[in-house]
Amino acid sequence: MDDQSIGLLGLLGYHGSPEGLAGWALAIFVGTYVLIFLEHYLHRTMAALIGASVVLMLGILTPQQAWRSIDYGTMFLLFGMMMIVAIMAKSGFFALMADRALHYTGGSPVRILWVFSLLTAFFSAFLDNVTTVLFMAPVVLHLCLRLRLPPVPFLVAVVLASNLGGTATLIGDPPNIIIGSIAGKSFNDFLLNVAPYVVVSFFAGTALMQWMLARQGLLRTTASREEVRALLEESDQAEIDWPLLRQSVGVFMATVVLFILSHSVLRLESGVIALFMASVLALISRTSPVWFLERVEWVTLVFFAGLFIVVGALEHTGVFHTVAVWLKNLMGQNIKLGVLIVGFGSALISGFVDNIPYTISMSYVLRDLRESIGPRMDSLWWALSIGACLGGNLTLVGASANVVTADIAARAGHPISFITFLKYGTPVSAVTVTVALLLFYFFHP
Repeated sequence: MDDQSIGLLGLLGYHGSPEGLAGWALAIFVGTYVLIFLEHYLHRTMAALIGASVVLMLGILTPQQAWRSIDYGTMFLLFGMMMIVAIMAKSGFFALMADRALHYTGGSPVRILWVFSLLTAFFSAFLDNVTTVLFMAPVVLHLCLRLRLPPVPFLVAVVLASNLGGTATLIGDPPNIIIGSIAGKSFNDFLLNVAPYVVVSFFAGTALMQWMLARQGLLRTTASREEVRALLEESDQAEIDWPLLRQSVGVFMATVVLFILSHSVLRLESGVIALFMASVLALISRTSPVWFLERVEWVTLVFFAGLFIVVGALEHTGVFHTVAVWLKNLMGQNIKLGVLIVGFGSALISGFVDNIPYTISMSYVLRDLRESIGPRMDSLWWALSIGACLGGNLTLVGASANVVTADIAARAGHPISFITFLKYGTPVSAVTVTVALLLFYFFHP
């Protein structure tokens, strides 16, 4: 076994091929998944670290193999965008956008639903979902309480919109970042192959949300005109650092342009661009390295690194190749059938388990499948993106943004229960996934 460490299994007398360790690798993967699912008892980053350390302790991977199994394109992209977003938030950009949106609604519940859903979806297309709901959810919560509207349905609408909007681009949702890096897909690829179907499904999902709220009589406010006017005047008091805002927005827009040009012109990976532009913004804004490093979500990055090692053990032991052969036999040469299997299957699975480890695993399966099917299987990558991202709206534990929003609501005294989220998330997820996948099935070339 070249490059294979002894580990505990070696000490116990195992000296066979890596494929012989597939059962151990699969058991560690399932155990890690279970621990991630039980996040109320153990943080998911600890679960990933435990899984990765067991892989190394048993000798399934050497430290060198574990290091190589981490996808640094994903890590660089996440790190760079976290830096840019932190500096944008410091400038007051997000507070300014929320204030402008509030003025446009005029205090109308229906407008609040649509304007904040649209704004959330737009931001989520270019920022990570968790960052988006961190600044949008408190605004919507405050707005609903002042207008005497039930905050929970509107908060659920915001988080559903964040997952929908994030599906449209390479950088909008972690599953897309993973797919883009492993499959070698560009920002433009997602805009052309995923965004059109997601946009249509967003309007279908938000219209369904409006219908459900109207049917329950939740789109009526008892606030007086004076209270609405006072709320609008209060929103004009946000503190904005205009020089920093101009710098951060300028760099952010330049970053998006470079993402669009990354594959066709620059021949650079998106992660490299994000890292470079984040460094440029930190330099021109004279931001202290200590300040922005404190605001990078290291817990998330370590979570990704641990998962990549656990999944790397599955790849090393041939598990993904076995699954790829099974999937190929199931769909034969019918790629359209594969789109439905991967799309709807991913949506269902992502509704109940975190879509990040699932996407990492499935991406390696599709990569193995690509060798036998060829370019025609590109459709399966887009089906995975649609299913994994939109399926996160199915339940409260389906996506990180869902859990973060629930935490914000609970701290404010308006908890979002699993059943309450299910009441809105299940029908919206069912409609958006079905609309997006059927449009893709019939109209994608």
